[in-house]
Amino acid sequence: MPALPLDARHGAILTLALLISAGVGEALAAPSAPSIIETILKWTPLLAQGFALNIAMSFLAMATGTTFGVALGLGQISLLSPVRASSWFVTQFFRNSPWLVLLFYCMLLLPFEIRIGNTFISLPGWAKATIGLALPVMANVSELVRGAVQSIPSGQWEASEALAFTRFQLLRMVILPQCVQRMTPPWMNLYAILTVATPLTSVVGVSEAMTLTGDILSSEGRTELLVPMYLYLLLWFFIYCYPIALATVAIERRFQVR
Repeated sequence: MPALPLDARHGAILTLALLISAGVGEALAAPSAPSIIETILKWTPLLAQGFALNIAMSFLAMATGTTFGVALGLGQISLLSPVRASSWFVTQFFRNSPWLVLLFYCMLLLPFEIRIGNTFISLPGWAKATIGLALPVMANVSELVRGAVQSIPSGQWEASEALAFTRFQLLRMVILPQCVQRMTPPWMNLYAILTVATPLTSVVGVSEAMTLTGDILSSEGRTELLVPMYLYLLLWFFIYCYPIALATVAIERRFQVR
């Protein structure tokens, strides 16, 4: 998975585009209407709440997908052919499924609440959407694990076997520690992709930043706010994802396999 080609110039371009669109909006607005910047700042606290939900969903989906993805990736290199075949099938199925389709299936098929004994636990829409996002993350992490394990030179395996290591000891003490360096940069890149994909949940009714932006535009009823508001939201995602892209490049250079 290639690194996100983010650059500081993109942020400058977004900021300039926001200012230009705000200026154009001011020219098209009614004389008595509040300024574009003033209106954006007024709604910023509400937008921040929605953006916080985007970040929370990305964290939970990444944690869940990574946990199950590591197990699924190890299943792909299992010595048992049924485990290996089933792990491969699950990986390819969710890896090649459209994220939006998975979101719809999770929203429609998962129950609104789960009963554990006499206790009912509600399952809100954002939680079901998080599960929908975790499924493709799980499949991609599975491929990262499989690729990283298979990239370890065969001499490492042979030396460990010569020391009478069991397969579990071999993976835990020799192979997987080396895989961490190989997996970290693409794993961080995957998280950035997941973060910018969280607005997809607005289509299934989750009140995140994209949904709230639409609600703000409907509340204001001003067409000149359309472009500045969405550019403002795009700038938020850039500010959050750009440091991740920089860290990814730095770690990739540090952990470069020679």
